[in-house]
Amino acid sequence: MNEPVICAEHLSKRYGDVVAVDDVSLRVAAGEVLGLLGANGAGKTTTVELIAGLRTPDRGRVTVAGLDPRRDRAALRQVLGVQLQQAQLHHALTVAELVGLYRSFYPDPRPAAELLDLVGLVDRRRTRFEKLSGGQQQRLSIALALVGRPRVVILDELTTGLDPHARRRVWAGVEALRDETVVLVSHAMDEVERLCDRVALLDGGRIVALGTPAELVARTGTADLEEAFVALTGRDLGREAAA
Repeated sequence: MNEPVICAEHLSKRYGDVVAVDDVSLRVAAGEVLGLLGANGAGKTTTVELIAGLRTPDRGRVTVAGLDPRRDRAALRQVLGVQLQQAQLHHALTVAELVGLYRSFYPDPRPAAELLDLVGLVDRRRTRFEKLSGGQQQRLSIALALVGRPRVVILDELTTGLDPHARRRVWAGVEALRDETVVLVSHAMDEVERLCDRVALLDGGRIVALGTPAELVARTGTADLEEAFVALTGRDLGREAAA
């Protein structure tokens, strides 16, 4: 059996009295899209920040493509692409300038035209970042995460707050990925069902269930993933998002 591209073992992280991540273990295979699904505060973002080396676990260990995210930072940047919830990009630079800047960080970057075509921004290449719509900014963030031809991509709440048309354009960009291993953080059931091979349900910093969407539905005897999530966690993401 091939070694997993991402291997997280017994990760734990506490902030004061708050346990953000509690004994989380995950293995993600090459080319797999794994969804991390949970309510706000479930530990999704902290989990991927630990995987990406942006935070140090209190306990446990993680490797990405055989690399330690904290010890092997320079090497990890060449194999890992990360799109976080809030893109901190220079608002005065154009789309083409931002792509060119990020391409300069890698020895063999993807062609700019290929990246912009992937996320549907060819006609916005001369537009400043501040003039892009929210959906266009999110799509640009995906393109920048893919500049260095990463083996592993982390996408954190990539369609939160987007209109239905923009969400579908972003989804199309993710579906165009063929060889990359993807970890997708989301609280959107339709997004997870459409894009993910397997789903890890997080609640209170712990993984309460792991499997394909169909397996989780079958395990709970429910009609769909949303009902399965409620059955497994006692939470209703739709109500919590509206609150």
